[in-house]
Amino acid sequence: MALKTEEIVLNMGPQHPSTHGVLRLVVELEGELIVNVKPHIGYLHRCFEKHAEAMTYPQVIPYTDRLDYLASMSNNLGYAIAVEKLLKIEIPERVEYIRVLMAELQRIASHLVALGTYGVDIGAFTPFLYCFRDREKILTLFEMTCGARLLYNYIWVGGLSHDIHPDFQRMTKEFVEYFRPKIVELNELLSFNKIFIERTANIGILPVETAVNYGVTGPMLRASGLKWDLRKNDPYSIYDRFDFDIQVGKGEMGTVGDSWDRYFVRVQEMEESLKIIEQAIDQIPEGDVHAAVPRRVKPPKGTVYSRTENPKGELGYFIISDGSVNPARVKVRGPSFVNLSVLAELSKGHLVADLIAILGSTDIVLGEVDR
Repeated sequence: MALKTEEIVLNMGPQHPSTHGVLRLVVELEGELIVNVKPHIGYLHRCFEKHAEAMTYPQVIPYTDRLDYLASMSNNLGYAIAVEKLLKIEIPERVEYIRVLMAELQRIASHLVALGTYGVDIGAFTPFLYCFRDREKILTLFEMTCGARLLYNYIWVGGLSHDIHPDFQRMTKEFVEYFRPKIVELNELLSFNKIFIERTANIGILPVETAVNYGVTGPMLRASGLKWDLRKNDPYSIYDRFDFDIQVGKGEMGTVGDSWDRYFVRVQEMEESLKIIEQAIDQIPEGDVHAAVPRRVKPPKGTVYSRTENPKGELGYFIISDGSVNPARVKVRGPSFVNLSVLAELSKGHLVADLIAILGSTDIVLGEVDR
């Protein structure tokens, strides 16, 4: 039997910028080839689920902002829908349209961070600057609406904290017109760049069977070729009213489900979000966004599970009500947490340098992993 003389255990993180937060990866190597990767999590644990038991239902919303803090609007929406199911209340049409607009703008903003930082992971800095330039325009729309640029506490149980600004519709239309050519620019600059393709194509291939077995969702699952999007397959809010496509990986540059496919599905999803925004922006009816907000949120005893399609995948809230003003239990199914679990499968047999490309393609946020 040949002796293994180059075995080494390498610690990557928890402070390493390329681990996308305070993530520690213990990498077992044979020379420069990866034998195994063990993610060590918990460095950003804030006890969200336990905190929720000490808060009233509306007071939990600012804490949801801090799960996937790059998709706070979407976190608010998922939680609000879950509590509204417990209360069995009907939401005004105006609120539903504004919620969809905010969720899709947030999806674009989240994907821009994913794409920009992924470029930096591979060694391309300029696309990062372009992506953050465009994201700032979305954050300006959010700030104009609720006064915040990162953590919003905007989507409330039964409604919204504020109605949209009189200029919101006009400025959103201007953003759509501005941003669509920027997607083409990003493709020319990064997506079809020869070096970028060589670093990501055929790297970290995720077969669809493996993705399903691990519970992977969102762009990672769709990049493996499966058309699964809750906005289409299990519609919530008013998503069934809009015409848009589910983008899936096609293996255009390598193999279906590789790191390039995971990247490019997010690029294409931004275009689909623009379609939804265009359809919704002119259909917003008049109404009072506070009309259905209950003065006191006190659901009857019972349980509810609600899931929504967040930028990173399927976000689920399981809530147990004991009939009081505080939830007895809140459990979160964070897509980043589940998607991270497949990292070892994707990495085995690749080089150390490829691990950064594979991890970046998962687009995790440690606030959601650790909660």
